[in-house]
Amino acid sequence: MPSSEHSQSLTSLKQVVILQPTQVASVPDPALPIMQETLLLLDLAVQEPSIDLREMSQLVLDDLGATLQILRLAGREFGNSNDRPLRIEDCISGLGVDACMQTVSEERAARQGRQGAIAEMWAHCREIAQHCKEVANELPDINPDQAYLVGLLHLIGSLPSVLGWDDTRRDAAGEALSGLQMAKQWSLPHFVQQFFSEIQSTGCNSEWSEIVRLAHQRATRSSFKCLLDPEFHPILIQDA
Repeated sequence: MPSSEHSQSLTSLKQVVILQPTQVASVPDPALPIMQETLLLLDLAVQEPSIDLREMSQLVLDDLGATLQILRLAGREFGNSNDRPLRIEDCISGLGVDACMQTVSEERAARQGRQGAIAEMWAHCREIAQHCKEVANELPDINPDQAYLVGLLHLIGSLPSVLGWDDTRRDAAGEALSGLQMAKQWSLPHFVQQFFSEIQSTGCNSEWSEIVRLAHQRATRSSFKCLLDPEFHPILIQDA
C-alpha cells in the first residue's frame, strides 16, 4: 500500500502545461561510452545457447550509456510512432540482438581524462533510477519501469559537459533544456520527454519531477553533484 505522505503528495499535483519549444536546437549524436563491465557481461550473455532477454535487458538498464544507445536506435527506427517500443526488453526484441550489440559496442572505452566523471554520473543515474522505481512501487497508477527510465535519464542534459561534446557551461535550467532537446531529437519515450518538459516550469507540481525529487531525497551513495538535486539547485518542485 502506498504511504499517506506519498499519496497526498501526488494526489495534490497541479495540472502542468507541457512546454514545447518552437524549435529544438540540434544536439550532438555521437556514440556514448559503455562501462567495460557491462560490455563483458553482455558479450557473455549473447554467447549462451539460449539468450535470456530479461537478463540482457537488466544488464543494459544498469548502464546509462547502453540504455541510451539502444533507445536512440529505437528512436531512429520507429520515431514517435504508436508502435515504438518503450521498454528496453521490447527494444531488444524488436530491433534484434545483433543490432543492439552493435550499437552498444560503438565506443568501448571511456573518454581519456573523463573516466572518473563518467563513472560518477553513471552511478548517480543508476541510484536515482532505483529509488524512482521504489517510489513508483509505493504509489498507485505509476509504472515502475517507466519511473526507472525517467530516473536513469534525468541527467542527460549534463552529457555535453561530462563527455566534452562542447565547452558551454550550463546552469540547472540550461541542462534541463538540453535534456529536453536531446529527448526530442533522439525520439526518447514520451514519458521521458514529459519529465524534461515538466521541469522547465520551476515550482510547478508534476508527476515525474515529484518522483525524481523524492528519489534524490533517498539517495545516499552517489558523490555526483547533480544540478537537478534540490540540495544544489531547487529547480525541481518544492515541498508544499
